[in-house]
Amino acid sequence: MSEIVAVYGSPRRKGNSATLLKRAVDGARDAGAEVDEIVLRDYKISPCLEIYGCKKEGECAIKDDFQQVRDRILAGKGLMIASPIFFYTVSAQVKMLMDRCQSLWVKKYWIDGTAFNNWEATRKGLVVGVGATRGKKLFDGMLLTMKYFFDVLDMELWDSLLYRQLDFQGDVDKHPEYLDQAYQRGQDFVKAVRET
Repeated sequence: MSEIVAVYGSPRRKGNSATLLKRAVDGARDAGAEVDEIVLRDYKISPCLEIYGCKKEGECAIKDDFQQVRDRILAGKGLMIASPIFFYTVSAQVKMLMDRCQSLWVKKYWIDGTAFNNWEATRKGLVVGVGATRGKKLFDGMLLTMKYFFDVLDMELWDSLLYRQLDFQGDVDKHPEYLDQAYQRGQDFVKAVRET
């Protein structure tokens, strides 16, 4: 079981969001944490088919790589997740993971009967978002989506690192201050997770 799980949600293996997350992972490791890295593009995860096979036991009926990724995420005390912004929300890779976690929502709220807004966060999450535009609300959709994704994981959003005007691969390298910030927040995240 890893202390922290890092999920790379970009379709590009070495894109800007991946580079920033890797710096946060480096910071976490240098702070003494064991980090399990998951590159979503390497897994075969179907979108949710909304067949509600999960109503019985809270287990998704579609059998693919989702179960492995879900179990690794649930095994950690902290989650770092990075995504580029597409149409003001997360990438398709991240959205498929989130949608498949509908089975966790069904288990938590329907099967286990947890009251809405009546649960305690036992885990923490750090979000890295990268967008190409200057849009005032560029990250609003992503952050709202993450809030409810974290809900099913009994997780609170500890912090978000949000960067504008990064589009082409390598753009982030022109901003060493962003990379330094990601590294430092990775270190700080370890302390926060250990206090949970």
